[in-house]
Amino acid sequence: MGKPNVGKSTAFSALTATPVDIADYPFTTIDPNVGIAWIPTPELCRCKELATRLGERIEIKEESRAGSICQPRTGSCFNHRRLVPITLIDVAGLVPGAHEGRGRGNQFLSDLSRCDALIQVVDVSGTTDLEGNHTVESCSSPLLEHNFLIDEIDLWLTGILKEGWSRGARRVQSGGDRALIDFTVQMISGLGGGEKDAISGIQAARSSGADNQPWNWDEDTLRIIASEIRKSMFPIAIAANKADRIDSGYLEVALAELETLNLRYMPTSAEAELTLSRASNAGMITYRPGDAPSRFLVNPESALSKPQEEALERIREKTSTLEGDGLIDLLSKVVFEDLSMTVAYPVADEGKWTDAEDRKLPDAIVLPSGSTARDLAYAVHTDLGDGFIRATNCVTGRTVGADTELMMSDVIRIHSRT
Repeated sequence: MGKPNVGKSTAFSALTATPVDIADYPFTTIDPNVGIAWIPTPELCRCKELATRLGERIEIKEESRAGSICQPRTGSCFNHRRLVPITLIDVAGLVPGAHEGRGRGNQFLSDLSRCDALIQVVDVSGTTDLEGNHTVESCSSPLLEHNFLIDEIDLWLTGILKEGWSRGARRVQSGGDRALIDFTVQMISGLGGGEKDAISGIQAARSSGADNQPWNWDEDTLRIIASEIRKSMFPIAIAANKADRIDSGYLEVALAELETLNLRYMPTSAEAELTLSRASNAGMITYRPGDAPSRFLVNPESALSKPQEEALERIREKTSTLEGDGLIDLLSKVVFEDLSMTVAYPVADEGKWTDAEDRKLPDAIVLPSGSTARDLAYAVHTDLGDGFIRATNCVTGRTVGADTELMMSDVIRIHSRT
């Protein structure tokens, strides 16, 4: 997400290999694009441990996968780096006044309700204004881009809260804060908000010195509530894009601005990563999800032209000085560190770690933080969740209950009545 013409669709296409309209003018994206990005799990695939457990009883036939012996039904595993799917949504650019419906504002803001976290793409090259138009005199800064975006989201949420707040808050006054929380949840549930988000907002209002009577809270207080709800519902990370287009001195200044926000950020070049992705698909280079853009390998058998060789080396040179490992690295950190999501491997055989068709560790399922054994059962199949009896942690050999919280890389066999 972000203002127009910062490289959002380019980043989306680089991450998902999904062809989308990419052009150097605002509002190239009208309707949101949806695609799948494949990111490496934060820990090595359990197939490395499985190979050790099975020892001489297995024959590694997948030499081309550098020792990985799992058999993923989706994604892949190379050198025990398992890739798991994450759904991405590329939305239209946001311009000032979006909360009032300007530009594609209404569509953009409603799309947020489908998201667990937001990655804002900002233009650190400083060549466009807040509406995405190329300019020299009135270009925006990364800090300005970020602040305008959160202001628009906060104003949008404030407008939602204003709808019937005074009347609704007065109606639930006899129930105290518990009733007020339930009322707030009701107002934001359509956006994907829940009790945790509502509590954050109301606590912020109380701490601000607002009137003791919630039905008297003015727009400024509702703005405070909206801001806290936004922080709780939509954690934001920043892709400092076009970082390869400016010299290190200007980039250092731009990143210093972002440092003041206390948010996760990473310098990126979506254009370079998209070029590498296409070159990899064409067999010219070896470049896997999670690799830093500068660490691609040119395939010896590929017959690159001189211009192609020079273009690839320019990418290597420009990206080698950037901190972090690019867009996949940023996305992985958002998923597994900021959202604390976990990965679990459901199996049917607790000894061989296979499914009913004897495939080794065929599924690696990404689950929200705090997910339980029963949640994993439902993620596999509704009937498995409905008939849940118990589960076995195949790593420890212990029986676990329905409400046992899963840890990263657990291998779980689910016992069910179905």
